[in-house]
Amino acid sequence: MPFIVSPALALARRFRRSGQGSAAVEFAMVAPIFFALLFAIIEVGLIFFAGQVLETAVQDSSRLILTRQAQDGSMQETDFKNDVCNRVKGLFSCDGIYVDVENYGSDFSKVELVTPIDKDKNFIDNMKYDIGGPGDIIVVRVFYQWPLFVTGLGFDPSNLANGNRLLMATTAFRNEP
Repeated sequence: MPFIVSPALALARRFRRSGQGSAAVEFAMVAPIFFALLFAIIEVGLIFFAGQVLETAVQDSSRLILTRQAQDGSMQETDFKNDVCNRVKGLFSCDGIYVDVENYGSDFSKVELVTPIDKDKNFIDNMKYDIGGPGDIIVVRVFYQWPLFVTGLGFDPSNLANGNRLLMATTAFRNEP
């Protein structure tokens, strides 16, 4: 007696053996993780790039203080900030740049850098501007709150309560005589 298979059972067996569409299903399972990882890598790359651009701008602008051009030209805080801003145009908003120039006299052991982030992860704007005189030790720090985009995908490099990453660029030197 021949074995008779019901049409529903035959359809179920055919569906189970078919490989059509399995690649699409597997891609749908892996794609969110892949794209989240890809965007996180791009975001970290942008953070490092922006940090390096800020470091270079601070070093170049600080040279004006180091060589006493800022002192001789009576450069004010806004002038110095504009000089930094002109070096980072297109990547940073000038409104978000904070400049801290501190004079520590003639002793490097007096240099004490305090973080501008409080215990609640808020940015503290207590910036100073003292370009000093000949032979003074100067520390120039520039801060920028870099906006982040990929934090919603589970990757969060922020160090501020508002979800931004505080970029800091620092240079220390002794003014020329």
